[in-house]
Amino acid sequence: MSTDNSRLTTTEITNLLTQYNQETMSICISKHVLATVKDSEIRSLFEFALELSGEHLKKLKEIFNNVNFPVPNGFTGKDVNLDAPPLFTDSFWLYYLHTMTNHGLSGYSIAFGVSTRLDIRNYYYQCNIDAMEVYNKCIDIFLSKGIYEKPPYFSTPQKVEYISNVGYVLDMFGKKRPLNSAESGNIFFNLTKSRLAKGVILGFSQVAKDKDVREFFEKSLSTINKNFGVFSSLLREENLHIPQTLDTQVTNCTIAPFSDKLMMLKVGFMYGAAISYYSTAMVSSLRADLVGHYEAAIIRSLKGLPNWWNIVIKNGWLEKLPPANDREDIGNCSK
Repeated sequence: MSTDNSRLTTTEITNLLTQYNQETMSICISKHVLATVKDSEIRSLFEFALELSGEHLKKLKEIFNNVNFPVPNGFTGKDVNLDAPPLFTDSFWLYYLHTMTNHGLSGYSIAFGVSTRLDIRNYYYQCNIDAMEVYNKCIDIFLSKGIYEKPPYFSTPQKVEYISNVGYVLDMFGKKRPLNSAESGNIFFNLTKSRLAKGVILGFSQVAKDKDVREFFEKSLSTINKNFGVFSSLLREENLHIPQTLDTQVTNCTIAPFSDKLMMLKVGFMYGAAISYYSTAMVSSLRADLVGHYEAAIIRSLKGLPNWWNIVIKNGWLEKLPPANDREDIGNCSK
């Protein structure tokens, strides 16, 4: 246990608050899954995930209380309807947890790398271990069911080669060079995330109660379909396989298992994740046309954010992050 009583830094505050909201959201989602799922392997996996979220939440509250920091509200039982019928199939929830665990592994690693206090570093260290265990369990279940879709395979090269022509990067017309392993891998990776986001938003659009929320989800589907189509075509042109969509794993349920607040904030997280992963893929691409496609996908995604902000702020769904001290105001108070 840490004896570090130092104040929280800005990065520590932001990551802890984000993590608290994510864990309370995960608890709501896991409880709904456990109330509807039939598959024993997937049920066991979500029971494990729910247990970990409970442990994480307990530790987060302990950290907040140790520094006299207000514990966030996050999400509660009011944000989940345990009597709602299934909105997604059992298999869909396996894809969901696999992708969310991928996000968690990235987020925990970043949070660990910008934390100072020992207790917080220990917390994220354990979170990384927990996420890796969930990820391993997800892959094992995928493989046992024979439904895991691996990224494309490439032939093993015969020798090491260097890039010797700027055309490797700049040729944008006529026959382009084949995608390299990083480029094709990133495209496939982002497509798996896009297909999940598409499935989630398709389901949410069926059950959202607020008219503005439904319209936002419908516009978001149009954006995702555009991006999915563009990047799918890039793999098809190389005769490389693309991940199957999950659209058919959305049921015909029209009763919301989650509050509009939870669904909007989940989709907002997915928007942010998509922009982040597109940006990462863009800077590692050495074909100019790919850079252009990623830039266009990022811009399409960014265009949806102002509407998202308007809806969540209008409804009072977004907790405010602590602001910097207004030194001018402090000075006026001391006079």
